[in-house]
Amino acid sequence: VVGFLSLSASGQAQTEKVSLQSELLKDWIGLKDTMHKIAAEMPAEKFSFKPTPAQQSFGERTVHVATTNVYFLSLLGGTAPKPTIDPKATGKEAALKALDDSFDYGAAILKQQTDQTLLQSVASAPKFMGPSSGARMIAFLAGHTWDIYGQMAVYLRLNGLVPPASERM
Repeated sequence: VVGFLSLSASGQAQTEKVSLQSELLKDWIGLKDTMHKIAAEMPAEKFSFKPTPAQQSFGERTVHVATTNVYFLSLLGGTAPKPTIDPKATGKEAALKALDDSFDYGAAILKQQTDQTLLQSVASAPKFMGPSSGARMIAFLAGHTWDIYGQMAVYLRLNGLVPPASERM
């Protein structure tokens, strides 16, 4: 019986239609939730915290994600209005709004894409990336954002706080 159910379930999974666009959108929305939660965890008075003088503050790291998102997403085209983000507005309220706005912009841009457009070459990809598809741009942004998430987790822990995703474990 177990073998039959296993074969039956694997056959079902193979017949389901997979969409690159819908998978990227689902992951993007989940990433917004994760990033909002970690940024919101830091108290407002600690958004200026820097582990060392040479590093950016927690607020600057948060807004960096937002500005990077908007820049790369704008390369994909689309008609969604680009949010205006002040890179110097690094207080908690402004940083969270910038972060959320950038992810909402990304969701709007992704909703305008198809699997085919995501696989097309981006006309003005950054030189350091070389020729790149829209899907690669989204993958780059996800990797970049997770990198900053790891930094933000350290900032929280240096202030005696636990990142929200770690509280589940």
